[in-house]
Amino acid sequence: MHRSFDHVSSSTGPISRYKPRNEFPRWCRPRPSTLTLGEVHPSDRLFSCVFSPCRAQMEPGSAVGALCAQSIGEPGTQMTLKTFHFAGVASMNITLGVPRIKEIINASKNISTPIITAHLDVDEDADFARLVKGRIEKTLLGEISEYIEEVFLPDDCFILVKLSLERIRLLRLEVNAETVRYSICMSKLRVKPGDIAVHGEAVVCVSPRENNKSSMYYVLQQLKGELPKVVVQGIPEVSRAVIHIDEQSTKTMYKLLVEGDNLRSVMATHGVKGSKTTSNNTYEVEKTLGIEAARSTIINEIQYTMSNHGMSIDRRHVMLLGDLMSYKGEILGITRFGLAKMKESVLMLASFEKTADHLFDAAYFGQKDSVCGVSECIIMGIPMNIGTGLFKLLHKAEKDPSPVKRPLLFDNADFHIPLIT
Repeated sequence: MHRSFDHVSSSTGPISRYKPRNEFPRWCRPRPSTLTLGEVHPSDRLFSCVFSPCRAQMEPGSAVGALCAQSIGEPGTQMTLKTFHFAGVASMNITLGVPRIKEIINASKNISTPIITAHLDVDEDADFARLVKGRIEKTLLGEISEYIEEVFLPDDCFILVKLSLERIRLLRLEVNAETVRYSICMSKLRVKPGDIAVHGEAVVCVSPRENNKSSMYYVLQQLKGELPKVVVQGIPEVSRAVIHIDEQSTKTMYKLLVEGDNLRSVMATHGVKGSKTTSNNTYEVEKTLGIEAARSTIINEIQYTMSNHGMSIDRRHVMLLGDLMSYKGEILGITRFGLAKMKESVLMLASFEKTADHLFDAAYFGQKDSVCGVSECIIMGIPMNIGTGLFKLLHKAEKDPSPVKRPLLFDNADFHIPLIT
């Protein structure tokens, strides 16, 4: 590409301006004009607006997959193996580093530290944040009870549960004796509503029922062991929720960091702003919000993990990885199981893992392979479809239908003597 310096005259003298030539159509090249210093010609603005994105585009046939793999893999060699980052709260850890990148690329369904970031409808009130936290966090019956003990009477026996109203008030829980009764009935204890009696605001009595498998005493002991584990409020999959104070802005903002899965229940909780609730579990986001949201989660999580180690990757590379993992309509990891769903090529699967198994199965079932990918072309030793191998040239030779007969060197009749007379 040839570049030249053009001189544009101005009111104060010639100004040397660096412009590319023969690169764009003539109608959009900056035209020399009489300008004062500091002024910009309108055509220059048009030139930069129209063609600046064109310079950022990749040329056809570029090996974008290899570039993407190098750009993500090379910084990954400088990352520490195990790193935990405190997300604004001293007691909450997030897996980062190589284990986190491995989780994202493998599309693991059960990640080590799933965290849901929940924004609140009223994000400036700490009391409202505590109230929503109580609705989300899993609360067990044993945590809000003063005591759970057996009571034996001459003609009856039952388990007495005494609720701690002061603890319920401090934790801002929406729990009373009636909700506890409903939670016990809905649990797996198989207790019927007629076996639970509510006495006052804080006393619940649970009567055991004898069955043909065990006696009354063993049913009573089983109830005593299982009742403290009954979930009376919150989402069972959520282990805890932490109020995060964001002091970066001018005013104090509150949001919840929820440890656990079940994004749908967190979004549906009263007081949570569902449109701004995110999770770092790709599988959970795909199941709740769809494939596009899962693709954005992959991109943002890789960028966040890399930036925490002081590395910056161009977003286009990570977007290509996100597109590759989601273009089939579901999130597929870069594993042998995911690649088997992505591509049909036998040679490509054989070049990744389990070479002998793939080749044996393909031979047994008589599979065909259209050799078009990079791995297959390398195995077969033919040019691959990138760069100059992207296109093929067909040359049509112009042939004369009746070629001119050439004169022979010894074209004499005397020399043509027949061998047999």
